Amino acid sequence: MTTTTDADRVLKARHRALWASGDYPAVATEVIPALGPALVEAARVRPGQRVLDVAAGAGNAAIPAALTGAEVVAADLAPELFEAGRRSAERAGVTLTWTEADAEALPFADGEFDTVLSCVGVMFAPHHQATADELVRVTRSGGTIALANWTPEGFIGRMFATLRPYAAPPPAGAQPPPLWGDPEHVRGLLGDRVTDVTAQRRILPVSRFTSGEEFRDFFKATYGPTIAVYDRLAGAGDDTAVAQLDEALAELGDEYFSPGTRTMEWEYLLFTARRR
Repeated sequence: MTTTTDADRVLKARHRALWASGDYPAVATEVIPALGPALVEAARVRPGQRVLDVAAGAGNAAIPAALTGAEVVAADLAPELFEAGRRSAERAGVTLTWTEADAEALPFADGEFDTVLSCVGVMFAPHHQATADELVRVTRSGGTIALANWTPEGFIGRMFATLRPYAAPPPAGAQPPPLWGDPEHVRGLLGDRVTDVTAQRRILPVSRFTSGEEFRDFFKATYGPTIAVYDRLAGAGDDTAVAQLDEALAELGDEYFSPGTRTMEWEYLLFTARRR
């Protein structure tokens, strides 16, 4: 397990507060509900398996995994998200374990899980190699690692690029989240500890919004990283930057609607591998 320093604890506290802000469960259930089931299907989760969902949020992948009959642990740095997850699990008629955990220092034994998942979750841990090392460590020999991550070139990657000029500088040593959507980057992180690698770029249809402005306003109210940037600009009293960012996000959203439809297309990388 990774040793946690005082600086790491401060950084992780900020990350926890970021993801606890807004309403990420609304993003998971209203915008990307199909992403978790797609990941579970790709991982071939089966009844009786022991499954870990890392950076699980409110259970977008953990709950579909539990519906297969697997024994599921949902782990996240921000336990504030678990209440919504428990309600969703209860409605779905499944029981799973919810555990507060840092993706870079997971509180689980070596080789404890048959399958380790993350649905647009671990990509936001700041230190990519430490996170990848933990994913491998807790997966048993022959077990499956399955990840769904936004690509740098896709909509969410472009959104983060749009936010970047207005955001606070990243912490020292932190890497950009969308790199997890680059198959070569992920292969490099996991190295020769895995085999049977598959990496597919897929499109997630998103029909929650009817315009770029509606997307922007929803993410300003619900999505932690977007909220943090706007709070920073508001704290600086920079109304001009707020207006510029408003316009840029709305234009980006409009760009990603399929021609003649009200459906957006968001690209993600579906990556699966087997631990040697």
